[in-house]
This record gives sequence, C-alpha cells and structure tokens, in this order.
Amino acid sequence: MKKHFHLIIVLLLLSAAVHTAPERAPEQVAGAKTVDVERANSLHARGVIFVDVRAKRLYKRRHIPGAHHLDLRSTFTEQALHGLVAKDEPVVLYCSGIKCTRSSGAATRAVAWGFTRIYYFREGMRGWMRAGLPLERSE
Repeated sequence: MKKHFHLIIVLLLLSAAVHTAPERAPEQVAGAKTVDVERANSLHARGVIFVDVRAKRLYKRRHIPGAHHLDLRSTFTEQALHGLVAKDEPVVLYCSGIKCTRSSGAATRAVAWGFTRIYYFREGMRGWMRAGLPLERSE
C-alpha cells in the first residue's frame, strides 16, 4: 500500500512538472523558412517587412525598428497581413523568442492563407536584443 502511495505521489509531481514547463516554439514551421538573428538582421537591412505578433503593450515597450504590429490574438488576419505585403512578397514574423509560440502560429496561418515567402524568426525579440541590435519604442 505504501509503495502505491509513493508511486501516485511521484506521478502527480511529474505530471505537475510537465504542465508547468514553459512552452517552446517549434524549430520549423511547414511552408516557412526559419531564420536566425544574423539572417533576420540581413533581411531587415534589405527592407523586408517585419511583423511583430506580440501583445500591443509589449510592442509599444520595444520592437524591431520599423516593424508593423499585428497582435496574433486580435488583429492578425489574412486581410491585415495582405495590407502590408503581397502574398508573394517576403515577410518576417516574430514574437518574444523561443518560449513564445505566437510567431509560429502566425507563420502557420500565413502559409495556410497562401503567403509564399514567410520567414519565421524563432529567436524573436530576445535574440535581437541579445545580439545588441537596435530597438524602437512606440508611444
């Protein structure tokens, strides 16, 4: 009986640990090209459109210079994205970093909508800041 009790406690603890572990963004999104900080910076320098899909308050606090804001949970729609880029033009989608799944969700949606040149910047803001690249604030 005591062994069963200990086994149940261990299983409950393991279950709790799994459910509280931070979610990680997938490394790849089908139909999109994953880019690292160096490639994202190169695309930024070339004038490729960047779209920040984080919450508005995070975007206002700091974002990649010139990035457009489309909150994944409210304003990221096919029409809104198409208002920024044509379906065959390149666009970089990003969020907070590898513990944020908004950019992978946005990339998945954009691919399903027929956008063909999606760049998924998985490292997002954390990677950009860690590299010491410039930031911008919105009022």
